[in-house]
Amino acid sequence: MGEAILFWFFGGLTCVLALLVIVMRNPVHSAMALIGNLFCIAALFAMLDAHFLAAIQVLVYAGAILVLFLFVIMLLNLKDHELGNARQTATKIAGAILLCWVAFKLIFRVMPSTTAGFPAVGDDYGTVETVGRFLFGPHLLPFEVASILLLAAILGSVAIAKKKLW
Repeated sequence: MGEAILFWFFGGLTCVLALLVIVMRNPVHSAMALIGNLFCIAALFAMLDAHFLAAIQVLVYAGAILVLFLFVIMLLNLKDHELGNARQTATKIAGAILLCWVAFKLIFRVMPSTTAGFPAVGDDYGTVETVGRFLFGPHLLPFEVASILLLAAILGSVAIAKKKLW
């Protein structure tokens, strides 16, 4: 019972923080909500006995990558007038309604299955060997593409910031 309560707490907090990442106008506040989100995901990994994945989640994503994001955000140094005015558009309202509908469908779909407990996973779930086998085996190309996209985004934001300095 306690495990289910912790799951719903961290799962709900993850969803709230993910929503704050999208809704926040200040990019630094949004990045801080993303850090909290990644810590909650690490807690969910730890609850699944995937302690290696939880540690990597904190070290790599919440640590290294978000430090780079914060560095780029601070480098851009956006002022309040550069962020623009907050607007309510029909697309935002339709997206919010769709998000609520999907959330309720997922909650009512998942709720009966959590009373029976979590499914058992193998002993090698989340170990260094298993992660390495998947990461450098069938998922090597998506891993490299993601790293190139992150590098391109960082270089692009630095190039935009350099134009403002000159």
